[in-house]
Amino acid sequence: MNLEGVKVTTAILWRAAMLFALFDAVLVAYLARFIEPALFRQMKWPVTLIAGIFWFLIWLVMVIFFWEPVYHYVFPLWSRWLIPPLLGMGFAFAGLFLWWLALQFRSNQVLNFCLFGGLLGTITHVWAIYRGILERPPLLQGASPVAASIMPIFEFIFYWCIILGLAYLWKKPKHN
Repeated sequence: MNLEGVKVTTAILWRAAMLFALFDAVLVAYLARFIEPALFRQMKWPVTLIAGIFWFLIWLVMVIFFWEPVYHYVFPLWSRWLIPPLLGMGFAFAGLFLWWLALQFRSNQVLNFCLFGGLLGTITHVWAIYRGILERPPLLQGASPVAASIMPIFEFIFYWCIILGLAYLWKKPKHN
């Protein structure tokens, strides 16, 4: 994919954060309304499996379309085709951990799950910033580390909502 001359700016990151936040508010409210605590407790393995498949596919797209403009700057060449399955498995375990962590609090488990998923987004992006993702790829040079650390909260909440929504469709009670 030729992205020569394209720049991800701080303003783009802030706009993306706001757009994701709007989607998140709707999705989290919808999921929290329909996923009762008893059903959430039954979603352990669907969340884990769907998270693994979802993140495998996300990273497959990333290494196919964004390897040259972004990721080859921060990952060694030999890792390109290992990244999707390894991160798919890693995020499957992360989904299992998020599910478990959400159950440890008395408040709404759906909200907990999604918020903790958002925090995971910040952790992964701070790690990427540390690895040089904002300095090395020309596409990202000059973007604010603060914006690049806050936007993924909302991006990842969106992704975890999709995962939770698919797990809900898998586990929801069937009515005849």
